[in-house]
Amino acid sequence: MRVALAQLISATDSAVNRATIRDQLSALTSTDELDLVVLPEGAMHDFGSPELDLTAIAEPLDGPFVDLIAAEARRLSATIVAGMFERTDGLPFNTLVVVGPDGALRQTYRKIHLYDSFGYRESDRLRAGEISPVVVDIAGRPVGLMTCYDLRFPEHARSLIDAGAEAIVIPAAWVAGEHKLDHWRTLLSARAIENTVHVLAAAQGGDRYTGHSLVVDPWGSIVDEADLAPQLIRATLDPEVLTRARETNPSLANRRILHTP
Repeated sequence: MRVALAQLISATDSAVNRATIRDQLSALTSTDELDLVVLPEGAMHDFGSPELDLTAIAEPLDGPFVDLIAAEARRLSATIVAGMFERTDGLPFNTLVVVGPDGALRQTYRKIHLYDSFGYRESDRLRAGEISPVVVDIAGRPVGLMTCYDLRFPEHARSLIDAGAEAIVIPAAWVAGEHKLDHWRTLLSARAIENTVHVLAAAQGGDRYTGHSLVVDPWGSIVDEADLAPQLIRATLDPEVLTRARETNPSLANRRILHTP
């Protein structure tokens, strides 16, 4: 599976962000034969200050942001995963949309674990999604979806593996701060190692966020990594790497303590 991760620096202006996404993805073409393109959490609109009313800027699933993602998916003949704030009759959802190569909305994942941590309360501004693993088939491979703070909950990743995922996609706006880059790298590698899967993490860059979008293989090795600037990173996920990792390190098969809902 051929993938590209787009690291962005989103603004608090949805029209500007759509133009930025269009410009950044213009470096990709259908001749790249990509299967998957991943944009960060908040690609539609930055979180902004805690006083910003996200209800006012949230969009429906048939709004201009998803229309743009659909147009780019058709242009690239690839599936695109991107983060937005989804309008509801109350607080918005922090939603990942999955748009197929034909431009059709195939799936949504609404962030389960809201970032009420490190002095911030995401639950004051957004509502949590239903507690249910979301796995979608992309180019014949089952891919699980998580968003940012979900990364800190290993049971979430494991639920995706139990639902069949062979790769995990994690769009994020990982807030910068002391220890945060170490946590980001360590947790991404840990989720890859303990579940023997590829992990694809597309992040927001710039001053507010940690950046460092990453592709991690099932051994926990970093395949490619961005810095803080807007950037595209690419990788090819070889299913044989996953097969060999699971044969050598059969920790999933060796489990004796299984989760029972």
